[in-house]
Amino acid sequence: MFHPRRTLRALLPPLVAGLTLTALPAPAASAARTLTNAGFESGGTGAATPAGWSESGDTAASYTEAGGRDGGHRLAHWSSSAYRVETYQQLTGLAAGDYRLTAWVRSGGGQNSAHLALRDCGGAEQRTALPVSGSGWLRIVVPVTVSGGRCTVAVVSDAGPGDWINVDDLTFERGTSGLSVKGADISSLSKSEDRGGVYRTASGSVGDPLAILRSSGMNYARVKVWVNPADGYNDKTHVLALAKRVKARGMKLLVDFHYSDAWADPGKQTKPAAWAGHGYEQLKKDVYDHTYDVLNALEAQGTTADMVQVGNEINGGMLWSEGSTSNWSQLAGLLNSGYAAVKAVSPSTSVALHLAEGGDRDGTRWWFDRAVSHGVRFDVIGLSYYGYWHGTLHDVQTTLDDAAARYGRPVFVAETAYPFRLDSEDALENIIDRESELVPGYPATPAGQTRWMNDVAAVVEAVPGGRGLGVFHWEATWTARPGNGWDPADPSSGNGWENQALFDYDDRALPAMEWFRHR
Repeated sequence: MFHPRRTLRALLPPLVAGLTLTALPAPAASAARTLTNAGFESGGTGAATPAGWSESGDTAASYTEAGGRDGGHRLAHWSSSAYRVETYQQLTGLAAGDYRLTAWVRSGGGQNSAHLALRDCGGAEQRTALPVSGSGWLRIVVPVTVSGGRCTVAVVSDAGPGDWINVDDLTFERGTSGLSVKGADISSLSKSEDRGGVYRTASGSVGDPLAILRSSGMNYARVKVWVNPADGYNDKTHVLALAKRVKARGMKLLVDFHYSDAWADPGKQTKPAAWAGHGYEQLKKDVYDHTYDVLNALEAQGTTADMVQVGNEINGGMLWSEGSTSNWSQLAGLLNSGYAAVKAVSPSTSVALHLAEGGDRDGTRWWFDRAVSHGVRFDVIGLSYYGYWHGTLHDVQTTLDDAAARYGRPVFVAETAYPFRLDSEDALENIIDRESELVPGYPATPAGQTRWMNDVAAVVEAVPGGRGLGVFHWEATWTARPGNGWDPADPSSGNGWENQALFDYDDRALPAMEWFRHR
């Protein structure tokens, strides 16, 4: 986890052109195996009903306008008064099987609902909400299984006065999508429970937090390991105990090695005290031995790690100064030592390299280009992405897409979170506690937190080639408990993150857990 200085983000103004138009009578939907006028170019600016499409509801709120993503025009939904409108097209003559709708979208946010839908396809309707993006276009996907030979593609808005969306360049083709990783970091859990932490279902019943998370759809747990932490938590013993609980619930396990006694992130990569006087060659052995020791113990008890991070947010390297990015040959040696230890225990365990600043495409390229040129071995790329620090959803989509294509590896969001309120439950000021720090379109409410998690998942799902693995919410169980603060060396330290957990101040499961049920 990375805690940069606060930055204020200006609200991007919506770019909405055109006037509300009087709708023409809707034509019958065209029977076709492919979408007609998928880029909304036919008819030009001001087409009240785009060629090949039909409309229902407040049809004056649906029209074409200039400013397409890859062409001259786009579909817009907008009105100066509240409206509900659908722009749709029915496809027929489809062979049975799996299909995927892909579309480029923008939205100013604020709607009751704004989504793409695939319905009347032979099964349950499938939807993907439009993430809030006031400027950059985002790609989203909707998968469906077609039987019966037909399927209706719909763009739907249920919106208030002035709310708007843009949609462009749709494709409907064979394929599918979804996420294999719908996870959360639960590293704080053992200490929280030992300090009296209680976890409840949404209805208020006390329960095992892992059972509550699993029943909500969580399928992967992320757990950090420190070498010799001051409070004794997040060490090998506690990781082993937590792994048993994770695997007993049928979930997979990601082990996140910090190679430190406390937090490691872009601002600090401090060697463990026991390794403080070691030079580079000894540090390579330290990394191997520590990694092997923890993972071998996990395998021995029947809880083999499914994925491992060799380092945490290692933008500047790790085990400073020997493993700094100012000496890539040594950093590469340390990383490969960790990789070798992982594979020695379990060749099928995936090795991830994890950077912060997930919206920084150029910085991510810089780092991984050098890793590849120095022969660093890895299987997966993980990025931390916090929207209030790391750029827009467009920025992180651009970075994920580029990394997946450039390095030929699957990608995932290793950390993200969002507040459901701004005030603190304990005495420590929260990391995010001001309206000015929030991402435009995502309020600090349970609904805003839920939307954030779902929209980040939708962006990862849309990585081309099926290379978007999934998302981990960061520290789902870190509720405010005396003695379980941010500093392992200070029992009186507070928790600046409880307003971003997935349990509220009454210890109840929050609605944002529904994101675990993402496809």
